[in-house]
Amino acid sequence: MSRRPGVAAAVAIPAKWVFLLFMLAVAVFPLLWLLLNSLRTNLELQISSFGIPARPAFENYLNAIRIANLPLLFANSIVVAVAAVALNLGVTAMAGFVLSREAFRGRQVISTLLTAGILIPIISFMVPYFTLVTRTGLYDRLLTLVLVDAAVNIPVSVFIVSAFMASIPKELEEAAIIDGCGFSQRFFRIIFPLSRSGLATAGTFCFIYAWNEFIMAMLLTSSVSSRTIQLGIRFFTSQFITDYTGMFAAITISVIPSIAAYVLLHDRIIAGITAGAVKG
Repeated sequence: MSRRPGVAAAVAIPAKWVFLLFMLAVAVFPLLWLLLNSLRTNLELQISSFGIPARPAFENYLNAIRIANLPLLFANSIVVAVAAVALNLGVTAMAGFVLSREAFRGRQVISTLLTAGILIPIISFMVPYFTLVTRTGLYDRLLTLVLVDAAVNIPVSVFIVSAFMASIPKELEEAAIIDGCGFSQRFFRIIFPLSRSGLATAGTFCFIYAWNEFIMAMLLTSSVSSRTIQLGIRFFTSQFITDYTGMFAAITISVIPSIAAYVLLHDRIIAGITAGAVKG
């Protein structure tokens, strides 16, 4: 009877690692499949979509850049994503400070209404956004995508930033008040610098959404000069033929910034998500 716990533990450890390796394979395999097929020819892809390419076809990336005008679309995506993150964090940082650090009537109601936007499907905003954009004369502009992407991510960002700011000890703010700090000084000198991990988490989510967003970009833009890299992938599909390997090369290029943003800010993202999980 005394050996049973040891036997159970020996069995549980391999099962855990098998499960983790399986989940890792599920996450990595699509990316590996995409990378390998971006280095194959269309003939090889039609014969079999699995396996190592006979000769790496790096020209697929050159064709992707040339056919879809990826440099322009890539630059547009960078402008939209960075500007949307800056605008989103500017608004949510101030909103999170007020909702987490200030006491006033109706605070909980406002907080609930803002965070409830997380549950609303993005596709339900298509008609209202299209109507507002066309009537205000902002159709087919990069500024429109910046405003829309920043606004759509406000509920998630407010939820993350306010939770992180609420975890900051109140004694720091009270000491600042004693030293004569006002409302704006408490925000810019105390709370805002200490909330960098939470802001990095919210900013990363906003960046990934703005970079990968397709529906609103297709709905609110029409010219190539105002479109993002996700819409450039459509250039590889025509009525009669589809350049799949060139499309895979373009997709591979488009996912690099999202992966890089997460890898570089991984520690801050985890710190921001787990803020407030442990009290005391």
